[in-house]
Parts: sequence; C-alpha cells; structure tokens
Amino acid sequence: MREYIVVCLTAALVTYLTTPVVRVLAMRFRVMSAVRERDVHVIPTPRGGGVAMYAGVAAAVLVASRLPALQRTFEDSQTYAVLVAGGLICLLGVLDDRFEIDALTKLTGQIACAGVMVLLGVQFMFVFLPVADIGTLSLGDAGVPLTILTTVLVVNALNFIDGLDGLAAGVSAIAAVALFAYSYNLGLVGYDDTASAPALITAVLAGACLGFLPHNFSPARIFMGDSGSMLVGLMLSAAAVSATGRVDTQSFDSAASVLPLALPLLVPLAVLFIPFTDLVLAVVRRTRKGQSPFSPDKMHLHHRLLSIGHSHRRAVLIMYFWAALLSFGVIALSISGGTAEVLVVIGALLVVGVVVVLGPRARRPDRTAASVAESEHRAARSARWWGRRPGRARGRGAVPSRSGTRPTGRTPDPTGAPR
Repeated sequence: MREYIVVCLTAALVTYLTTPVVRVLAMRFRVMSAVRERDVHVIPTPRGGGVAMYAGVAAAVLVASRLPALQRTFEDSQTYAVLVAGGLICLLGVLDDRFEIDALTKLTGQIACAGVMVLLGVQFMFVFLPVADIGTLSLGDAGVPLTILTTVLVVNALNFIDGLDGLAAGVSAIAAVALFAYSYNLGLVGYDDTASAPALITAVLAGACLGFLPHNFSPARIFMGDSGSMLVGLMLSAAAVSATGRVDTQSFDSAASVLPLALPLLVPLAVLFIPFTDLVLAVVRRTRKGQSPFSPDKMHLHHRLLSIGHSHRRAVLIMYFWAALLSFGVIALSISGGTAEVLVVIGALLVVGVVVVLGPRARRPDRTAASVAESEHRAARSARWWGRRPGRARGRGAVPSRSGTRPTGRTPDPTGAPR
C-alpha cells in the first residue's frame, strides 16, 4: 500500500507543478475555450490540461518501475499499453483542443487508440452472464471489439460530463479510487496479486486528477480539454477491463451467491454510472430531435442541477456525492458480502442525496438570487486573475482570444473553439 501512495503522490505533484506551465503554453499558442451561450465560464480560458496530467501519469509509472514491490505489475504489457495508448489519445485531444477536429475524425482516432491498447495486451477475457447453464463465459477474440466499444463509450462519457469546473477531474478521481479499492481487495482475498496493473493504473490516475483539481476547481484557471477527458476515459476503461474482465468469477468461494459473481459487471457500471447516464440521456435526447448525438446542448445533468437552483460549486459537489455513493456503495457491498448494516447506510445516504438535489425547489427565489450573486463574484475573480478589473479595460492585460483579438474587459469574446 505504501508504494501505491508514493506513485499516487508522484502523479499528483508532477501534475500540479506542470499545469501552470501548460497553461502558459496554451495561452501562448491560443489553445483557448471561448465563451458560448451554453457554457458556464465567463471569460476565455486555456485548455489542454490533459498534457500536464499525462506528464504526471508518465512520471508516476517511471517511479513505480523502480519500486521493487511493484515490479510484478510490469510482468505483462498492460501498464505499458495504457501508457502508449494514453499518450496517443492525449495527442489526439491536443489537436482537437487547438484545431477543432470534426466528430467523425475524432471518433476514428478514439477507436484507433483503443485498438492500440488492445493489441498491446488490455482486453476482456471473461464475462459472467447471470443465465442458467452459462455462468462465466470465455470471450476469446470477441473480447477485442467489446473492449474497444467499452473504451470508446467511457471516453465519450467522460467528455460529456466535462461541463463544470472541476467536475470531470473530481468524478474521475472518485472512480479511480473506487476501482483501486476493488482491485486491491481482490489481491488481499487471494483472487489476484495486490501488485497488479489495474491497481497501479487507478492509483496513478487518481493522483493525476487530484493534482490537476486545484487548478480546475471553480473558478477554473485551466480546463483539461479533450486531451484530459479522453486520457482519463481511456485509463478508467483500461483499469475496469483489466480488473473485472480478466478474473474468472467461478473461482470465487461464494460462487453460490449472485453478488460476487455479478461484481465484474456491477463495479464498472456503478463506478461510471453518472457519466454513462449522462451519455445515454444525451444520445436519446438529441436523436429524438433529429440531431447528431455529438451536437452540443445545455441539458446535461450538471446543467439541470444549475437550472433547479444549485450554485456552480454545489452542483459539482452533488455530482461528487452521487459518484462516490454509487461507486463505494457497490465496493462496500462486495467487501462486506452485502450485510444489512451496509444496505441501511446506503439507503439512508440515497435519501439524503435526493433531498439535497430537490432542496432548492422549496426555496427557488433565494437560490436564484444566490446563484446570480455567485456568478457575479466568479466573473470578478476571473477578471482579476487575468489582470483586469471588472467594468474597465486595461489594454495589455486583456485576454487573448482564439481569433487573436483582445477583449477590453466589457464582454468576453464569443468566438473560438468549444470547451
């Protein structure tokens, strides 16, 4: 466990120290997210933070390769597969952050990166089907397209929820910690090695997300962009596939129980429930309107929380709460065997979560006023960060926009690439 803490802290520290450098470079090369009607940020903001996150991941993997206790995680090619495929998809995201790649080209690139990861050794091997006379099914070659499909879905799901400051980074950190707990527990109870590739991948990813979060939490000074959201999605998918798709659940002692056998399906679904739900709702909503599934709108889960009356930060914290409850709830059930006490605690927290989500409806005027006040406060803080004062221009202190113009401090430049 100490070695995992070391690599997690390494990823966090390198990401935290590298992010300001990436921010300066993003401003220099105009990799900016301009303000649009559906956005919540109030000034053009640099993006491309995924580059700093990948630097933290690479540094942590290098440190792990020098730790004797983690040498066994490099006996197969899974860790290196994630590092190579993660670098490729991060590069794809950088190009999209700068040049706005069309959706079809980006989807093709995502499939190619997932294919590289599969070729280097990360793929589903087993899957449990809760059907009589089937049980654990060996996938063989069928695991290749299933792994690619899963990776592409997770990558786009993380991309869809990256709409509020700190949301994607925080939810990804929670998901990574939950998957780490599941992978490490498998080693403790003897079904895997505690020094395993999925445990290392999730520890490194959690550190990178936590190191980036101080720069990205509201008001964000930099966005992770597609370079970050796609990197995080690929790593989460790789960890889920490696942790749950390579374990023969029929070897579990409690094979007569449905819960342990179903964990390989329940864990990734619970950990990624929030991103997957947002993705499915967006696709259904847009296709019913005759639009492309990739066409932007302002009806994501986080947008709905804002419309109810929650403030920006409160909406993010609510999403954190639900992601943690669903992720760690299933992990707690798997570790405890589904005891009544754990079920009662999870049920009570579910009620609390629903009450918190619906709370502003009973006091909408107060919450609306508070939201407006917070928006004005965020605008003032953001303007001061960029060297301007609200309500007046300062010439050289203005923010460079995608088009090369310099706003004067009155109204943000509405042109440029999407966030």
